[in-house]
Amino acid sequence: MPQATRDIKRRIKSVTNTKKVTKAMQMVAAAKMRKAVANVLASRSYAVLAWELVKKLAERTNAKYHPLLATRPQIKKIGLVLITSNRGLCGGFNNAIINTAIKFVRQQQADLGVEADLVVMGKKGRDVMVKSGQNIIADFEKLDVTTAIEEIRPLVKLLISDYLTGKLDKVMIAYTDFISTLAQKPRILQLLPLQSQDDDKYLGQAKHDQAEVKQVMAEAEYLFEPTADKVLRDLLPRMLETKMYQAILESDASEHSSRMVAMQNATDAAKDMISDLTLIFNKARQGSITAELADISGGRAALE
Repeated sequence: MPQATRDIKRRIKSVTNTKKVTKAMQMVAAAKMRKAVANVLASRSYAVLAWELVKKLAERTNAKYHPLLATRPQIKKIGLVLITSNRGLCGGFNNAIINTAIKFVRQQQADLGVEADLVVMGKKGRDVMVKSGQNIIADFEKLDVTTAIEEIRPLVKLLISDYLTGKLDKVMIAYTDFISTLAQKPRILQLLPLQSQDDDKYLGQAKHDQAEVKQVMAEAEYLFEPTADKVLRDLLPRMLETKMYQAILESDASEHSSRMVAMQNATDAAKDMISDLTLIFNKARQGSITAELADISGGRAALE
C-alpha cells in the first residue's frame, strides 16, 4: 500500500508540472491572440473594400489593359499558397487547412487533369506536403504575428512573376478565416487571374456588411488618370498584397485562438486529473491507515 501511494503522489506531481506548462502556454497564446485579432480587425474593412474594388475593376475593365486581368484559355498549372503554423499544440487548426488543401489539389488532378505547384508558409504544412509527395516550389518563413505588409511582399512578387511568365495559369490561396475565438474556417480563394467572383467569401464579414459593400461599389464610377493601363499597373499588385496580407492576418488570429483554446482545455483536463488522483490517493491512504489500525488491534488482542 505505501508503494501505491508513492506512485499516485508521483503521478500527481507529474500532472501538476504539466498543468503549469500548459497554463503558461495558454497565457502566451492569449497575448499573441489579442495582438493578432487587433491586427485583423484594424485592417479587415480596408481589405474587403480594396478587394471589392479590384473585382469591380476586373468586371468593368478590358483585360488588354493589364495581364493580371486576362483569363487563360487553358489551365495547365495551378499555384496554391498554403498558410499553416510553425508549431503544433493548436487543436485542429493545421489539420483542417492541410486536409482542405490536399483535397483541392487531388480534385484538380482527378477532375481537370491539372497539376498544382505549392508555395508553403509554415513548417507544419511544408512537412505534410513533402511527405505526401506534393511539388513545393517555394518555402517562405512564417512569423508568429505578421505586423507589416512588407513582410509578405517577396511572396506576392513571386506569384505575380510566375503568373506573368506563364509558369502558373491560376493562383489560389488556402488560409484559415478567423470568425471568433472558438470558430475558424479553412478556405481556398482565387487570387489570379483577377475576376469578379460571387463565391469569393469576404474575410470574416457579416452578411449585412457584404450587402452594404456591394451597394457602395455598385454605385461607383471609375475614371482613370492619366491612363487605365498605368493606374492598373500600379494598383493591382498593391491590391494583391493587401489580399495576401489580410489572409495571413486571418490565419495568425485563427492559429493563436486555436492554441489558446487547446491549452486551456489541456489545463482544465490536468486539473480534473489532479482532482481524481487526489481522491484516489486519499482513499489509498485511508485504506493504509485502516489496515495499520487493524494490525495494531489484532496484535493487542493477541497479547491479551
